[in-house]
Amino acid sequence: LLKVLSRIDSILRSSRAPPLIFQPSKGPVQNYIKENGQGCGFEHLPLSIEMWADQLMALKDLHRSLRKLSLKLLPWNTADPQDNRESIRVEDLQLVVDAILEELENKEKNSQTPSLTALSAIVSHFQKLFDVNSLNGVYPRMNEVYTKLGEMTNAMRNLHELLELDSSAPPTVVVDTVGKLCDIINKNVTEQVQQLLGTQDIHSIINKLEEHECFFPPFQALIQDLLCLLEISNVDDILPAVQNLK
Repeated sequence: LLKVLSRIDSILRSSRAPPLIFQPSKGPVQNYIKENGQGCGFEHLPLSIEMWADQLMALKDLHRSLRKLSLKLLPWNTADPQDNRESIRVEDLQLVVDAILEELENKEKNSQTPSLTALSAIVSHFQKLFDVNSLNGVYPRMNEVYTKLGEMTNAMRNLHELLELDSSAPPTVVVDTVGKLCDIINKNVTEQVQQLLGTQDIHSIINKLEEHECFFPPFQALIQDLLCLLEISNVDDILPAVQNLK
């Protein structure tokens, strides 16, 4: 018996034993043993072994709780040969925890992949935005949108270069610049018309047009009569024909 107690005592005192398991007794009993020289060195064993037994029972309870959690997270993994064992080891608990962690990591990775519901919502939103009535029309409309977008991008790039704008200039700046150029061109055309008609006043232009309307019809009738009398068809031949009549 002393050999067994000595062996247990050495195990409990070793560095491998948890600190809470080896707690030498204190108080009047320990002082009495020391004073009377009756200490055998094993007076702490009952308390330590009792604590050890409690920890082993708690270990089994912890394993049972982890198994319940595992069944919720891993319902397909129902087989557990550890349930039939009398004693539970820390390795058994570690296996359950590792399986749960692996499943959580897989779920986290899979959560980054959009679900069918999310994909269906994206397709429906595309159909509403681009007026697509059926799923068969989604891909053609996507290609059409892609083509139009490419054309618009090329056009904007060319306008930026022609107008000497920065590539980061928004479309509104491009439109404003084109509008200013159109105003300049229209202004130049107006000035050229004014110079052609010999006036800078819009009222003078109107007067000249009214004079033209009064003068041109009789002049045209006279020319037509001359062409018929002289029996010619070209206006340039009128003057030579009149000279020949002299």
